[in-house]
Amino acid sequence: MNNHDKTDPNIGISRRDALKLSGLALGGLAGGSLFDLVARAAHAADTCESDCTCAEGPSCRWDSEARAQNYTYFNRLPPFSPFSRETSTTIPRLGKDEIRITFMGSAVPPRTLAQRMMSIFVEVGWDEATQMPRDQFVFDCGSGVCANYGAMNVGYGRMTKIFLTHLHGDHMSDLVHIYCFGPSGDRKSPQFVWGPGPSGLRNPDYDPADETRGPEFYDDGTRAFCAHLREACRWHSESFSFQTTSYKLYEPPTQADWGLPHEPVPVGTDSPRDAYALIPIELDLTLPAEQRVAYDNPTTGVRITYFPVIHDRRGSIGYKLEWNGLSLIFTGDTKPETNSLEQARNGGDGIDVFIHEMAVPAEIWAMKSLRLNDPDQVPDAAVQQSQMVQNSSHSPQGAFGYILNQIHPRPRLTVATHFPTADDTVACAMRSLREHGPCYMGNNANHTADAARVTWSFDRMVITVSKDRILEQRGMVKEFGFQATYQPPPGTYNRPDGFDTPKYHYEGQTGGSAGDPYAQIDTTTAICPCGPDGECNFREDGY
Repeated sequence: MNNHDKTDPNIGISRRDALKLSGLALGGLAGGSLFDLVARAAHAADTCESDCTCAEGPSCRWDSEARAQNYTYFNRLPPFSPFSRETSTTIPRLGKDEIRITFMGSAVPPRTLAQRMMSIFVEVGWDEATQMPRDQFVFDCGSGVCANYGAMNVGYGRMTKIFLTHLHGDHMSDLVHIYCFGPSGDRKSPQFVWGPGPSGLRNPDYDPADETRGPEFYDDGTRAFCAHLREACRWHSESFSFQTTSYKLYEPPTQADWGLPHEPVPVGTDSPRDAYALIPIELDLTLPAEQRVAYDNPTTGVRITYFPVIHDRRGSIGYKLEWNGLSLIFTGDTKPETNSLEQARNGGDGIDVFIHEMAVPAEIWAMKSLRLNDPDQVPDAAVQQSQMVQNSSHSPQGAFGYILNQIHPRPRLTVATHFPTADDTVACAMRSLREHGPCYMGNNANHTADAARVTWSFDRMVITVSKDRILEQRGMVKEFGFQATYQPPPGTYNRPDGFDTPKYHYEGQTGGSAGDPYAQIDTTTAICPCGPDGECNFREDGY
């Protein structure tokens, strides 16, 4: 008897049978976890509870270390160089009618070195005068992604607009790095952050007679998150404010300029012109669908709307970006639900790129997390825990295949992300997708007319979209490089007087170069390059 067929003495049913009963066999949609068999009342609100049965899923191989430690498809993609010699900014030229999507992070925790957590960078069009994209956006910024942004030549000044799908650490934790170090780089303007409003969920521990149990409703929306982040980073922002943090030609955008749902107001007391101003744009999911507009810029032509998805806690959102007849959807994290499906159908017009999360089956998630290579070796408790997380939060590969097969017309490209991408996991997932309909991978693959083109994201994968084609490429980076090319703000190139005076500056002096790096430190114990007798202690030039 293998581990799949073991009977839990506390339940009296095998794990395999339990999975069948709850509709969780590979290729099924979603259902209750194994715990449902003993505590079904605790999941009374689960609309997926049923006794449906599904056929066994495909057999998958997990016995090859080489397949587990490589993603061959990505390695064979044509190269993309993020530093160009053809433009004055070194930003690779983008066609005036093209969108470029770069995956700076693509993993689900607890993935290690191969992939960072979630983040997508989107550029649209090209401005010949500035030698830059017409508009650009960050969608999520999970842990570790800043290394990929720098390697892919995206500096802080190009990351001013950050759209968060939800406030989990693997989707927002590198905001700390971006916010803190941006003003020391080329972001000399405020940091804008879009995200969900308060969840409105009641605190189950609330007791009006005991204030230590917390408030009845937590202020858990994006504005509160930004307000606390601003103060948490106070030491950093003050310590670096001997450097200039604003420039003279900057004009703060108004609500009308960017088509925002409300006026852009910084948290705290920072000037709306300063790079340490943190400006939340909170998105209200209670609005009618036609009013859910996050960004609608009449100058660049980009329109970004949002919609609710189902992930862990109320308030998780997905985004749709539309520009110049092209469109993409980024769902963020979500269990199978109908809003993403309807957004992808787009009223019958379809979309160009559909980016949706995908999870491996619960037992494989547990197996990989435990560094095993045989599902039979995975303890039942580990599978149960993974299954519980999946049921509340994620779309397994079979559900992904079902959803994709319901979208007509097909997206021109569907991207599975938030996935532990490797040869073995992708091969298994592709088998699940093909149980629901024909699909293929590749820039030039042969396929049937109704087949869906799919790909699995990987860090530094670049997808360029035009009306004529969609090209997948592989970012070629220098692992020992330093940072993106500095992009001087307008009116500051070789002009220190184009910057405003730093907060900490020499008394009686003003001007872009008058910052005082000694204003906040005590130098009485400092060791100087030269001693009082003129003897050289160490070279002042650093050598």
